[in-house]
Amino acid sequence: MALKLTQKLQLLGKTGKHLYPHLRLGFPTGILSHKSLGEPLCVACLWTSASHCIQMRGCLKLQLDCGKMCLSSVVRDPMFLTTGSVGLHGESVLRFRLSQQHRPTEAEEQAFLDRLKSCSTSRQVLRLLCSVGLISDIMAASVLHRVADLEQQGFSLRDPTVLEKDTIRALCFQLEGDSVHLTDAGLVSALLGCTRLFLDPWSTLVVRLVTESQERLDRGQMSMGQLCMLGKAMLALEGPGCGMLEQVMTQIQKWEPAQWCLADLVAVYKLLCDGVGEGGCYQGLLNTMHTHAVSITYSMDPTAISEILSALVKLKQTQVMPLVISLCKQAVRHVPHFRDEELMLVLGALIHFGHSDSHFVTALTRHTPKTAFTSHPETITKVIQYFGRRNILSLPVFDAVAESFVYRADDYDTSQVARQIMPFGKLGYLPPNAGEMFGKVEAVLHTRFSNFQPRTLLNLLHSCILVERFPVNFVSKVFSTYFLQQLHEQGTGIDRFILAQLTQLYMTVKLECPSYEGPRLLPKYLVKSFLVAGRSLETPVDGHFYNSVKTALVDLLGDRSYFASKVLTPYCYTLDVEIKLDEEGYVLPATRNDEVHKRIALCIDGHKRFTTNTRRLLGKEAIKQRHLRLLGYEVVQIPFYEFEKLKDKTDIMDYLHKKVFPHSYRLSW
Repeated sequence: MALKLTQKLQLLGKTGKHLYPHLRLGFPTGILSHKSLGEPLCVACLWTSASHCIQMRGCLKLQLDCGKMCLSSVVRDPMFLTTGSVGLHGESVLRFRLSQQHRPTEAEEQAFLDRLKSCSTSRQVLRLLCSVGLISDIMAASVLHRVADLEQQGFSLRDPTVLEKDTIRALCFQLEGDSVHLTDAGLVSALLGCTRLFLDPWSTLVVRLVTESQERLDRGQMSMGQLCMLGKAMLALEGPGCGMLEQVMTQIQKWEPAQWCLADLVAVYKLLCDGVGEGGCYQGLLNTMHTHAVSITYSMDPTAISEILSALVKLKQTQVMPLVISLCKQAVRHVPHFRDEELMLVLGALIHFGHSDSHFVTALTRHTPKTAFTSHPETITKVIQYFGRRNILSLPVFDAVAESFVYRADDYDTSQVARQIMPFGKLGYLPPNAGEMFGKVEAVLHTRFSNFQPRTLLNLLHSCILVERFPVNFVSKVFSTYFLQQLHEQGTGIDRFILAQLTQLYMTVKLECPSYEGPRLLPKYLVKSFLVAGRSLETPVDGHFYNSVKTALVDLLGDRSYFASKVLTPYCYTLDVEIKLDEEGYVLPATRNDEVHKRIALCIDGHKRFTTNTRRLLGKEAIKQRHLRLLGYEVVQIPFYEFEKLKDKTDIMDYLHKKVFPHSYRLSW
């Protein structure tokens, strides 16, 4: 060991004056003294041009600068890249070498990349790197990206000390020293890897990579994929106003999208949605990209489909339904092959654009029961959300999700718990294991009540009452002043929809839970009508269907004055049609309020009040009819699927008479 150190000191003495003329080289006890800094430096620190020591043991400088090491300074004023392996302190010798003259074969490079993907920790990545001899620039950049994949957490690293590892420092040192010899692909990939690891933009490594990238960009010979990678790196370093980024976009627009391959198209979509296309920038380019994308959808793999759909959402594209429909059709064949994160993106986009395809629904129905217990929680949540948003009641999917919920809910976050239960309430469906599922919901509420966001909690409890599951143990907390204040603080105020949810929740416990003795909901939080614009706790009556029924009722009752339309009750519900009867069963004029013995509420239920693929009432319509009965109304349901079968006026008259007056003979008016 002493012999190796002596040899390095002799070599440093021969070259040091040329490389660092300001250094006065001396060799007291193996430590070099930097006069301008007035602090000792070890040999390895100089040979890697680090302003802080790169070794974790046996270094006096490390003891002096404990806790201040930073990769941003690992490559400041480098000396040169040795032709052998990078030697560090002690017995730690890193044997990998970045070489452009003697590159690994394609097979060796691919084998390394395959092994790199299988690494699950940064330590495994670094151990793999140390196990190889020669590495290419692509391999080196891939190591940076894999470490970023494993360590990135928001805008920081889970373990920042990974950047202080000798292997990472040596890798960066070699990239810096050989920057002019890197291939275009290796250069821009390494630069992007540095940004993903949040290295100091002013570190010598990043500066040299940027400078070299600018020179290559000026030559105008980069491929589309390389331009996109460089653009992404510069966006991370300097933001959307960067001059190099504008130059990148100028070169990208030199080619017509119709000439791009699929990989190039996806790369540009990703670059634009990363921030370049914000605020409507490059909309003309996007329009031509959309047209080209439709023409090559048939060749897209799961990754391309998910990336493009996600980009359309992020870029707030509104006139792209032909592309969305085409991508959805292509997604059908890939449903079993989507990775969890890809399927999440696809479902999120389809929810955003409000599109469903029967074949896609069928494919999901076959796939979900097989993966409900193994898929990522967010994937299962997105699946059930998708069916809920589109009002599609798929029994295999809902039953599978209900079963998995019982076993996996403890691993879900509070948002996932609520979002998985809400579709059951919306579609008014109770699975076979409803007792177990809602028992699990109650257990989660007991243990994690304070972890729920106020509006998330309200959505969850409201969904429960839609399917006659009454959260009596928790509504008292919801009606408390503290909780209501939290609802105010969470947003700009409590909107009418939230007030309607609170009102219906309170009405439910009063009507269906007579034993409830908790706090009342203050009058200022009560609404007068559940029927509001936008999101509503009632579905407005279908105009065409209503007019058909109204005409027939006039013929049946003899005059328009014998029934009222769209009546707002004192209980917040709006009746499609109300008919009043006296004690003897005679119809009273709609304006009469005395001598009323019975009130008949006609529910004219069109298509939108049912699930899309079945004849099951939505949860909000089922609770409305349930409450109206409890409030004393005789509810008469006139569903579209019965009314549409009637052939003529006579059939309609007979049908309405049997519905409204089932126990009386036909009267002549």
